[in-house]
Amino acid sequence: MSPSVPSWAGVAASLTLVAFAAMVAWRQRLRLTREITLAALRAGVQLAAVGAILLLVFTHTGLAGAAGWLAVMVLIAGQVAARRASGLRHALPIATTAIAAGTATTMGTLLALGVIATQGRVVIPVGGMVVAGAMQATALVLVRLREEARTGRPAIEARLCLGLSASAAFAPHLRTTLRTALIPAIDSTKTVGLISLPGAMTGLILAGVAPLTAIRYQIVVMYMLLAAAALAALTAARLTERALFDDAHRLHPPTAEIQHAHP
Repeated sequence: MSPSVPSWAGVAASLTLVAFAAMVAWRQRLRLTREITLAALRAGVQLAAVGAILLLVFTHTGLAGAAGWLAVMVLIAGQVAARRASGLRHALPIATTAIAAGTATTMGTLLALGVIATQGRVVIPVGGMVVAGAMQATALVLVRLREEARTGRPAIEARLCLGLSASAAFAPHLRTTLRTALIPAIDSTKTVGLISLPGAMTGLILAGVAPLTAIRYQIVVMYMLLAAAALAALTAARLTERALFDDAHRLHPPTAEIQHAHP
């Protein structure tokens, strides 16, 4: 076993850190001790199960299995992002489509240009990072547009009354939302390496890869995350805009869930 990789005994020993966090929560009466414990146990079980499944995928299925794994990731990510925007019309299909568009375009480009290998052990972890970035951007767009439609309804309807199309009336809110959704990806790209060593680069260095080689891979990772976030955010914004208005360019009334959440 590589000295840079913890043994299972080391993994078990690291539970002392979880015990320390749980003790702090208990002493401070935060009522989080049970959640911390369950979260740690769940993470261990989930990662062990994923590791076993990935071993089978890497060994027996190749690129087709990797593509299927990414499809499952996209479906789960779509559900997570949609739950963040509870009450928004068609949130689930919008979120899933946006994440799928960002992931497929980004991964397709990387594979077509030969930037990354077509092996499952490469496609799955890289694709997982892309899906996660697209999910974050999509969730931000959906939540923000839901709030923009609620709080900005008088201004939007005033523009509609002046003869503007639905797209033109909603454009200021759309631009504000897209800027907000892309800030995390942009800031991460600007400060990469200055505040912390990112995950891909850290993993390669721990595996014994030369730092300059790890840097090349991390640059590709940062570029693909920025692209995936931008594509997913734009797709989610456009689809949400269509869902908010009817064919006559009228803004749909807020759903019952939104009205209940914001009386």
